[in-house]
Amino acid sequence: MATLLYRIGSFSYRRRWWVLGAWLALIAVAATAALTFRTPMSDTFEIPGTESQEAADMLAERFPERGGGTVTVVVRAPEGEDLTDSEEYREAVGATAEELRGIEGVEGVTNPFGLLSDAREAYGDALAEAEREARDLARQEAGAQVPEGTPGREDVIARAEEEAASRVAEESPAFDEEEALGRIPLFSDSQRALLLQVQLKEPDGDVDQDTVEAVLDSGGAARDAGLTVEHSGQSLSMGAPVMGAGEALGVVVALIVLILNFGALVLAGMPILIALAGVGLGMASVFSLASVLELTSTAPILAVMIGIAVGIDYSLFVLSRHRQQLAEGMDPHESAARAIGTAGSAVVFAGITVMIALVGLNVVGVPFLGVMGVVASVTVFTAVLGAVTLLPALLGFLGTRIGALRLPVLGRRSEASLTAGETLSGRWARLLVRHPVLPVVAVVLALGAAALPAADLRLGLPNDSTAAEDTTQRRAYEIVSEEFGPGYASPLLLVADLRDASDREAAAEEIAERAEGLDGVEDVYPPAYNGSGDTAIITVVPEEGPSSTATEDLLHDIRDERGAMEADTGAAVSVTGATAAGIDISERLNEALPLFLGIVVGLALILMMLVFRSVLVPLKAALGFVLSAGAALGLTVAVFQQGHGAELLNVESSPTLLAFLPILLLGVLFGLAIDYEVFLVSRMREEFTHGAEAREAVVTGFRQGARVVTVAAVIMVSVFGSFVFGHDEMIKPIAFALAVGVLVDAFLVRMTLVPALMSLFGRAAWWLPRWLGRLLPPVDIEGEKLARAFDPAPETAGTGTRR
Repeated sequence: MATLLYRIGSFSYRRRWWVLGAWLALIAVAATAALTFRTPMSDTFEIPGTESQEAADMLAERFPERGGGTVTVVVRAPEGEDLTDSEEYREAVGATAEELRGIEGVEGVTNPFGLLSDAREAYGDALAEAEREARDLARQEAGAQVPEGTPGREDVIARAEEEAASRVAEESPAFDEEEALGRIPLFSDSQRALLLQVQLKEPDGDVDQDTVEAVLDSGGAARDAGLTVEHSGQSLSMGAPVMGAGEALGVVVALIVLILNFGALVLAGMPILIALAGVGLGMASVFSLASVLELTSTAPILAVMIGIAVGIDYSLFVLSRHRQQLAEGMDPHESAARAIGTAGSAVVFAGITVMIALVGLNVVGVPFLGVMGVVASVTVFTAVLGAVTLLPALLGFLGTRIGALRLPVLGRRSEASLTAGETLSGRWARLLVRHPVLPVVAVVLALGAAALPAADLRLGLPNDSTAAEDTTQRRAYEIVSEEFGPGYASPLLLVADLRDASDREAAAEEIAERAEGLDGVEDVYPPAYNGSGDTAIITVVPEEGPSSTATEDLLHDIRDERGAMEADTGAAVSVTGATAAGIDISERLNEALPLFLGIVVGLALILMMLVFRSVLVPLKAALGFVLSAGAALGLTVAVFQQGHGAELLNVESSPTLLAFLPILLLGVLFGLAIDYEVFLVSRMREEFTHGAEAREAVVTGFRQGARVVTVAAVIMVSVFGSFVFGHDEMIKPIAFALAVGVLVDAFLVRMTLVPALMSLFGRAAWWLPRWLGRLLPPVDIEGEKLARAFDPAPETAGTGTRR
């Protein structure tokens, strides 16, 4: 691999205009395709095979009129006022309902005042029917009492009819509006708030963005009347990912770190330029395939975050090797090719490792998580491609002017570090080698303690209760919780398949009664039947919100009671709804976590064994990864679930963590941790294979690789950390976990635990049974074959002549 990459680097250096032109053409083509084929994204999460998804699919088939997404518009009157007492409020709500009905993409709107009018009309119709029946009866009785032909008979019958109708009117109670309001669940008990239910024509994931924006802009008439109007619904979360100043801060910090490291503006800017080019190509390619990939809005932001971080790091590794070789007198062309062949080999291997880990997310059987992994792996691939092709092409344009725009003080310090004998990293390594036991114990205990909060881990999916405080969805949830109860924002839908029931209506009523008798139920709505009457929806309102353990317990209680319901009624019962789907997905992901962890750790062992041809080094790498991941997960639970330090970071805690965060953290952090292991330990192995004593090889290799790994880790932590202060609430805990994971892995595991353990292992660190060595294919990460093939002859060193 090193030889192939050497030739790629040399070609890119020589044919720099061709390579640059190819990159610009690829970006242009991908961008054009993205604009042409891009489709809307959503925040809907589905897992085929779960009960909630199968029940939802059946609802879409049996209730085609409910196949589209739904939006709830919450309207509330000022404190102490009643919506039903003001004609102005009624008209404002009616105007808002009409405005919603007129939006393209809206199928219909349920206005509770309309339901109240329907109830009043139904009462009037019932009263008129009763009067008609009384008139008919009076006519018959009076006609029987007065023989035909009797003078004045018709007058007698008419008076009897009028008297009977009057009696019915007098004896019938007046229309009770309060009672009618109590039967309409879209009104709160205080009548201060109501809900407008908006039925959309398209499913949540397919709703046009113009429709979403129009719905969000609705409610002007109600607001003008002094009412509060908020919106909630999954369809409202759709749209392009939002990137702002918070996310850009990471790139700025990375540039500052690179300037401090290189002491020259051109050198500092190149890794960022390569990373942005790679991310641009990768994201344009992803958006051009959006209709095939079915993107969620989180996937592109995650891909950008990872792509920028690894793109900067990979270019940094290659540039650092190139710069070191130039300082030793190597020709710029030869140095660029050699840097791609050596450091580039490590970049390619590390990138492949990250991509495997990300694509490996598909093994858990969760489609949206697999798409996230695929999308992020695309930006990792383009980052690697940029580091091994575009970077040497740009180096070809610079030639010997690589130090252009050098900063006087920083430049001198940076150049001096290239030839410095003993450095801070060297002294740190010698300290660890002399006293290895204490650092090992300290790091293991510290990371073990940091992982303890992970025992309290609870998983869930985003909902309106976990949305950002400044969003209309969160404000809508808070109003509903306050005026109706927290469970009204997260109902469970019991779907009763009545085809085999002997008495369908009685069966549905009994299922509703059974559900109402369970603990944790606030209310149960009457069954709603489809057109053919063979399926009923029974809405169960929990006492607690969607993230509560009580709601999760209620879901399980309903499913436990299902057997008795089905035996007594003959109906097939299943449970769905957004809350049930969130619980099902969380449990499925929780079950997949041990499997994925085993796959990741096993992959780490195999890859490290291939690279380092050792038994102990892979075991150490896997142990370090587990410690880093455990600490990152534990600290994320402490901040985002338990709330410790959440105010300092200006983030919100919630009862649950994002359901796919642990698996995503394992996949991404695995690849990044292996990056640092490769770049650091490969230098140690390089020294050992060149004849250095085992412990001295640890010190020398560490001294050569520590600076670049430190800079790379600081950059990656900065990029990930910046997303914690961004706009996407789902990305924040992921970004925090990755930032903490990289920080812990780089500075405690790779920079402390690794050299200490390597010194304890001594020569045994590089032991590999002969039979196993024969089975493992050679992987030339350090470029040993390259060095033998292309090392300059002593008399021509520095000229680029090959022997």
